[in-house]
Amino acid sequence: MLIAILVLFFTVIFSGWLVRFFPQRKQHWLKIILAFSGAYLFTLTIIHILPDVLLGAPDPHEVGYYILAGFFLQLILEIFSHGIEHGHMHMHPHEKETGVVPYLLLASLTIHSFLEGSILVENRQVAPHTHLVENFYQVLAGIAIHHIPAAFALMSILVFRLNNFRKAFLYLLVFAIASPIGILFSNYVIPEQLQDGKVFTILSGLVAGNFLHISTTILFETSPEHRFNRNKILATLVGALLALASDWIH
Repeated sequence: MLIAILVLFFTVIFSGWLVRFFPQRKQHWLKIILAFSGAYLFTLTIIHILPDVLLGAPDPHEVGYYILAGFFLQLILEIFSHGIEHGHMHMHPHEKETGVVPYLLLASLTIHSFLEGSILVENRQVAPHTHLVENFYQVLAGIAIHHIPAAFALMSILVFRLNNFRKAFLYLLVFAIASPIGILFSNYVIPEQLQDGKVFTILSGLVAGNFLHISTTILFETSPEHRFNRNKILATLVGALLALASDWIH
């Protein structure tokens, strides 16, 4: 549990810290990471999260409603986050040095990240009906990889808006602690509620819908005009194969 908290926290911190060293207007490498993370997240959702939540659900027919709710919840959250979850950075020159913190953007990312952390339950006694416990580290890896471009994009926007790296970094901490708080919430605040399977099914279905929306958006956006890009194709294949390999090894 402590490992998961530290991994998710420091993934965001390190990714945000990299903004200091990479030009904000030249980020071709970020698109490669996005392609990789999108493929990994999509494959992880298909081969682990969806089957696991269906197998562990008291009523599998209800799961579809939670997945749809998660899909459209993410659609609503992106109205405020402007697609930072999949690496979008909408920065306009006239906004520079406004000193205004994009609170709605930060709040939407925090909600999304909290939900992701809430399905990371390591103890079988807390969520006895779910198979996601068995795939704890695969799901953890998927969330961490997904946070790399999101944290970089968020930090880029905060630095652009505030023109102050230290102040921007303090706001990045809000995003960094969201998933760890989600982990603590599920494992220590509502463990009794998770034991009957219903609450955990809802949380897992919401996250599965979130992931489906984000990963498919990333994959569609990596080749918007259906042009061949060798590096992006390779990154996509590596992401999918790595997620599959974790399943075979497991």
